[in-house]
Amino acid sequence: MTLQQLKYILALDKHRHFVKAAESCHVAQPTLTLQVKKLEEEVGMVLFDRSTQPLKPTPFGESFIQKASRVLGEMEELKTLVKQDRNQMVGEFRVGVIPTLAPSLLPLFISDFMESHPTTRLIIEELQSHRIMEQLENKQLDMGLMATPLHESNLREIPLFYEPFLIFTDQKNPLLKEYTVNSSQLKPEGLWILKQGHCFRNQTLNICEFDVSEQHRNLVMEGGTIETLKEMVRKVSGYTLIPELSYNSKNDQHNVRYFDEPQPVREVSIVVHKHFTKEKLITEMRKSILANTPEHFKKNTRFQKVEWR
Repeated sequence: MTLQQLKYILALDKHRHFVKAAESCHVAQPTLTLQVKKLEEEVGMVLFDRSTQPLKPTPFGESFIQKASRVLGEMEELKTLVKQDRNQMVGEFRVGVIPTLAPSLLPLFISDFMESHPTTRLIIEELQSHRIMEQLENKQLDMGLMATPLHESNLREIPLFYEPFLIFTDQKNPLLKEYTVNSSQLKPEGLWILKQGHCFRNQTLNICEFDVSEQHRNLVMEGGTIETLKEMVRKVSGYTLIPELSYNSKNDQHNVRYFDEPQPVREVSIVVHKHFTKEKLITEMRKSILANTPEHFKKNTRFQKVEWR
């Protein structure tokens, strides 16, 4: 039994003629006739008396038609409810943002977004990627801003932009003599990385392609933030990789080099549960972010996407 068959039954009850009912449903008359017959066979009862002209419902058919009408009416109400929900932005929404993105991305767009949507209240929390994924799965978060792809069947990803990785090094490093740097020039000696659990750490190691299990200094520290790593480079020595949004042109210009093309980049996306229905929130969030992030993040096609899983 299908909703389409129920619609055919209601059309036939209204017009009391197979041809007219088929025309009202925009199908061929044999198609409607066949579907009505299949439904009658399924329920084991005749719904229409064909011996009269015009035809009319049988006593059982009248009862069936009344229930079918209620079912279709409730289905239309459900569609209206879903449509309203998709366009709804009023209320409170919880958003998880990875730590390597929160301090650089949020200040760019959040004021613009909140000013444009005063009835939307966001509760934002910095969380590592695995925690965001876990809380999206459990419906504890409505949305995540994070590095993708995730390859999770229950999560939906809406890509925003592709952010280049930069090399941040002390001013004595020979890499600063280069205009751009190839990943093959990076060595284990002097590399500072984020601690375990950060997706950016995994991406850094995927770019470097060497073993960091051996320590090449008598100081061992894995940073919790990009800014901590930058300070260790400035005050101690060595180098690290940073996302371009964390680059400060005033303070960092003498410490940074870009990679050769194709540049390694991370894909940054809005992530929601696959059953999340508030499309208006996704659309407006994406619009606000793209309006306030560097244009070349969106247009550059010469890059190499670095995964972290």
